[in-house]
Amino acid sequence: MSSYNIALNFEDGVTRFIECKAGEKVLDAAFRARINLPMDCSDGVCGTCKCRAESGSYDLGEDYIEDALSEDEKDSGLVLTCQMVPQSDCVIAIPASSTVCKTGQSTFAATVTKVEQHNDAAVVLELAVDAAGPVFLPGQYVNIDVPGSGQNRSYSFSSAPGDSTISFLIKKIPGGVMSTWLEAAQPGTKLDLTGPLGSFYLRDVQRPLLFLAGGTGLAPFLSMLEVLARTNSQQKVHLIYGVTRDLDLVLVEAIEAYAAKLPNFTYATVIADAQSSHPRKGWVTQHIPADALNDGDVDVYLCGPPPMVDAVRKYFDDEGVKPNSFYYEKFTPNVVQKAA
Repeated sequence: MSSYNIALNFEDGVTRFIECKAGEKVLDAAFRARINLPMDCSDGVCGTCKCRAESGSYDLGEDYIEDALSEDEKDSGLVLTCQMVPQSDCVIAIPASSTVCKTGQSTFAATVTKVEQHNDAAVVLELAVDAAGPVFLPGQYVNIDVPGSGQNRSYSFSSAPGDSTISFLIKKIPGGVMSTWLEAAQPGTKLDLTGPLGSFYLRDVQRPLLFLAGGTGLAPFLSMLEVLARTNSQQKVHLIYGVTRDLDLVLVEAIEAYAAKLPNFTYATVIADAQSSHPRKGWVTQHIPADALNDGDVDVYLCGPPPMVDAVRKYFDDEGVKPNSFYYEKFTPNVVQKAA
């Protein structure tokens, strides 16, 4: 391979992808892309360019001093971008904002190809990307401009990175700006999108995974599952998908398809409504099997409304559960404000 895709994740949630040529250092590749990563000496002496490599393989060489990067720091995943030469695609967390590094959010255009209604609960929006499919990390989101409103709304990709067709699972909000527009949206309409954004994304899979989805918080997990399927992951993955009502339970057939593709993937659906005839009622926290927690040697990913996130965090505290990693994203639908 002559080059690698390097994802630079900034503190303000902006992600920029750069191309790093074989044998090229990350700092040089970033400057070539006009992104000013933190640096001072560029010789492995000062440590100013220290960042965290969250995934991928790379070589740091030996041309840096201990004061710039200690062995303990190196073992924990810290790198010097002035010395780091990628040997695969990598994800790097940058301890600075995108504005400080004189870069910004990426924008791209797409065309509506399908608007599919799912009861009164959600809409699947599919878009064809005008150029090559956008590069993002599974779990990230974009801001979509709502035509004619002067506003945008944030939605997680439910499709995998690199596809020429991208998709989103959007909660229907009565009177909502996007929901209202989607009621009459027609294929062929052009949309402007900004992103990718967000620090909620699938990291290197090194241990069992527990996915907790609330409502349309299912979207990023569909993207993650597709990536796991395409990479033929053999890791154990358990998804718990919780919703309020029976009608809110959508795209279960898509989840079932991954159960056939991924040998160690299991899932359960949960309905909060006590009047439901669903076999599992209540809250997601009431249906987390002990083996899915793997005695704490598990990476937990949670996407749902704030009360769900708070409830899961409290559950872990009360039960004394300390996952190896716990990544979560809260989402709050944009509701119509009623006059007093």
